This record gives sequence, C-alpha cells and structure tokens, in this order.
Amino acid sequence: MFIIYIAHLPNSWWALWIPARFGYSDATEIFVFCSGMASAIAFGKIFDLHGMALGTARIVHRMWQVYWAHIGQFLVIAAALVAVQSSGYLTECCNLDYNYVEALNLHRFFGAPETTLPGLLTLTYVPNYFDILPMYIVILALVPVMMAVTRLSVAAGFVLSISLWLLATFGYLNLPAEPWSDRPWFFNPFAWQLIFFTGFAFMRGWIPAPPVDRRLVILAAVLVVGTIPLAWFRVQEAVPSISQFNADIEPLRVKTEFGVLRFMHFLSLAYLAWVAAGKHGRRLVAREGSLWGKTVHVIQKVGQQSLPVFMASLVIAQGAALLRDMAGGHDTLAGQLLSNGLGILALIAVAYVAGWFKSQPWRKPPATLISPKPSSDTGAGAVSASPKKVLEKA
Repeated sequence: MFIIYIAHLPNSWWALWIPARFGYSDATEIFVFCSGMASAIAFGKIFDLHGMALGTARIVHRMWQVYWAHIGQFLVIAAALVAVQSSGYLTECCNLDYNYVEALNLHRFFGAPETTLPGLLTLTYVPNYFDILPMYIVILALVPVMMAVTRLSVAAGFVLSISLWLLATFGYLNLPAEPWSDRPWFFNPFAWQLIFFTGFAFMRGWIPAPPVDRRLVILAAVLVVGTIPLAWFRVQEAVPSISQFNADIEPLRVKTEFGVLRFMHFLSLAYLAWVAAGKHGRRLVAREGSLWGKTVHVIQKVGQQSLPVFMASLVIAQGAALLRDMAGGHDTLAGQLLSNGLGILALIAVAYVAGWFKSQPWRKPPATLISPKPSSDTGAGAVSASPKKVLEKA
C-alpha cells in the first residue's frame, strides 16, 4: 500500500527507489498475489460450507462493493481536480500553469460526457490511473468458475488459469479502455488472474509450501540480483545495449499481459521473503511493545484495510502533490519528504479509522453502570438502585 501510494504520487522522487525500478515485477504483483491469498481465506470457506450458490452470491456482493468504490473514487478525483483547475486559483495564488486534469488524461471525460459517462459505468472507459479495481472486479468474477472447475480436478483449475493467461498473452482476450480508440485495459485481468490464483492456490492448499532449500534460495537470489542491472533505468541510460535488450524481450516482461519474466521475478522475491520471515513469520514477530513489534502491527493494520487504504491513496496522492506544488516544493527535498511522508501517515490513519468503523462499535453493549457499595448507613441515600433500574428510569 505504501509503495502504491509513492508510485501514484505525481513527480515523486521516492518513486525512483520503489521495487519496480530494480526488477521486472513491482507492487502490483504483491497487491494481486496477496488479494488472491486473502480471497481464498475470505471466500473459499463459504464455498466449502455453503455451496456454489451462496459462495457465488458472496463474490457478487464483493464485486458490487468494489465496483461502486471504483466509480466513487474516480468521480471524487475527477471532480476535485477539474474544480481546482477551472477556478483559476492555482495561477493567481501560486503562478502554477500545470494542468492536473490533462496529466490524468481526463479532459475527454469532461469534453464528451455523453460517451465517457456510460463508458465509466460499463467499465469500457478505464483511464490508466484508475485501472486496478476494474481488473480486480473481473478477476473476482472468475473465482466461482475456478471453484467449480477445481471441484472436478485441481489440475483442471491450473489448466484453466494458464490457458486464460496464454490467450491474453497472444491478444485473444482484451477489454476496451476507451470508447474512441482500440486501446485495451492497461491491466489485462485474464492475464493477471494467473498471479491472483497462484496466491489463491497456496492458501487453498492446492500448491504446497515450497521447501526451504539452499539451492532454491541461491537460484531466487541470482534471478533477483541479476535482474537489477537489466531493469534499473540508470544502467539502461549508461549502457544502450541493455536498453535495446529490454526492448527485444518486451513480450516477456510486458505489464499489460503479465509477461512471464514478471511472474518469475515476483515468485523469486516472494520465496526469499517467505524464507526470511521464517516458519509462521516467527522472525517478524517481536516482543509486545517493542519498536519493531509496533511497526509490524501498523503494517498489518494497513494491509487488513487494503481496499479503503488503496482508494484513499489515489485521492491523497493527488491532493498531496497539489499542495506541494502550491507551496513551491515540487523540486525541493522538504517538499518531497512532506508529500511522501505525510501521505504515508495519512494512509495509516485511514487504516485505523476504517478498522474502527468495521468493528461496528455502536453494536457493542454500553458500559455497565456500576453502583457504589452500599454503606452502613441505612438512610434513603445509602442504597443505590441497580443498573437495570437506573436504565429503566432513564
């Protein structure tokens, strides 16, 4: 969630140091893989206990939630940016001539709403900044299909997932992203479902946990470290042949159709992280109250509230960049530190607030009214009414 925020913050220096700059996979793979794991935990048991009908209904309900989250997020950002941009205030107060609406390619949305508004609602208009949740909606729709197929054979489920990925890779499964062009969705869900169902399969037990093997660790480390000079833009600028090499292998590392090198790179990273964490994450666990323990707890809280945090991150990223530029901090270290650091703190706050609302504190019984012990005085004021009678009188 933190990396995704940094990646979406316009003109962020920190974005030069996120995993995507040093390897073929990035935070998107982490997000989709973990979403697959979480979906197996949240929805898999419903299929097991209540059958296909109720399991599918639960998936449809989640798709409904994510769909309206996507629509609301888009409208909030688009309306806010166009209101600020059209007011002329940015030029008057700060002499800013940067077009924030144009930067997200939203001018067509306001220029032809009779086309773009129906496209937005039917997910046939998906601007690049708003493309992760639509991908997630389509992948969720595949969960009941996968559950039905794996009831016949787990192997058949793997064949289905790989077949969809291959069809998408060779251009047979594309979804339109713009009503006025043939541009497809930036994230092809039929390709990205491969990594989603990889995480799903691990949590369902369809794929056993890999052994902690020194040879596998070395192999994964070689792949991850060996990719750095190929992916790092500094090396590509200094060595044109590496840049040409990346261009030649574009189909293997492409993001839209989830190239196989991205899959291999992510699995290597995930394996190294899993080995480093130890069995049941024992190396991540620290004594209660320690700084490391508190840090892990905060990260867990943000991860548990991934949907509201993700939605907020895109809004906060635009707002933070706007305030930074208005203050003249676009090219300053202080501006970069504040826009990135305070944005991350804002995401943490969103996670805790969302967690509080999800706990539904209003459904908990009120604190019991405890009366003081009766004193030895036998007067009228010495005996207190019971909490139940006090509530009845109130």
